[in-house]
Amino acid sequence: MNKGLIGALAVVLIAATGWYWSQARTGEDTASSAQPGTTARSAGAPMAEVVVPTEFSAQARQGETYFNAVCASCHGADAAGQDGVAPPLVHRIYEPSHHGDMAFVLAARRGVQAHHWSFGNMPPVDQPLTDSELDAIITYVRELQRANGIS
Repeated sequence: MNKGLIGALAVVLIAATGWYWSQARTGEDTASSAQPGTTARSAGAPMAEVVVPTEFSAQARQGETYFNAVCASCHGADAAGQDGVAPPLVHRIYEPSHHGDMAFVLAARRGVQAHHWSFGNMPPVDQPLTDSELDAIITYVRELQRANGIS
């Protein structure tokens, strides 16, 4: 294959990767990146503005209850994340085509190594969740995501 073509493909791949990571960091404010005249978010502050649907399905309402009991202490109210604690789940990184439902199941059961955010690794949740509880939590998160244009 032509060396010029390989080089051009490598440049395109590097540029695309850089763009993706810069988009993934959108919404992460730090004191060092705050613009003059603005303030950085305080630790624990919500990281995303989440539009909450006026109605949830019955399964999502149950999922909201489980989420609030098990997940919200880190991922925040309405899955908006908490600055310095855990990322928002209402974020394009967690859209179903990138993080399918099984990714949420595995994260809850086994934990997950940090790979998109700089919060450190997520440990498995302390409270064991049944399959139906996890399904309800995922339904809740997915309905929040759809209400915020993530599908």
